[in-house]
Amino acid sequence: MANIKLSAEKLDELKAVCKSFNNDKGELINVLHKAQGIFGYLPAEVQEVIAKELNISVAHVYGVVSFYSFFTMLPKGEHPVSICLGTACYVRGAEKVIDEFKRLLNINVGETTPDGKFSLACLRCVGACGLAPVVLVGEKVYGRVAPEGVKDIVAEYAK
Repeated sequence: MANIKLSAEKLDELKAVCKSFNNDKGELINVLHKAQGIFGYLPAEVQEVIAKELNISVAHVYGVVSFYSFFTMLPKGEHPVSICLGTACYVRGAEKVIDEFKRLLNINVGETTPDGKFSLACLRCVGACGLAPVVLVGEKVYGRVAPEGVKDIVAEYAK
């Protein structure tokens, strides 16, 4: 994986976040949340800065990032697509919806389209079981999604 170059501006912002939590290693999760907000994801270079600022090992930071599903080490697309795989969604055909997104976007779950427009992920439960199967694009919720409806969702954001 290629190293990414962190801009001086974002690097200063990240260090300011660490400082706002008094560089306290007990605040690691809060720092990671803020860092993911700044960068959109948590590449190794960001984890290294956080480890240095909080005076903890990079392995410890990585362990926390890789344990919690909210954190991601891969950049998300401009329009992150998440399909719920909770019981209700799964039973009502979420897997076929995923297959259609994979086919239309030509990517697998966990990947981002080459143009950076879309990324594909699965979630456990979004708490909208009455609308199963549920798809989120960013913060927008789509309910009762059938495979035939996937092309309309993609078209809405492809512009």
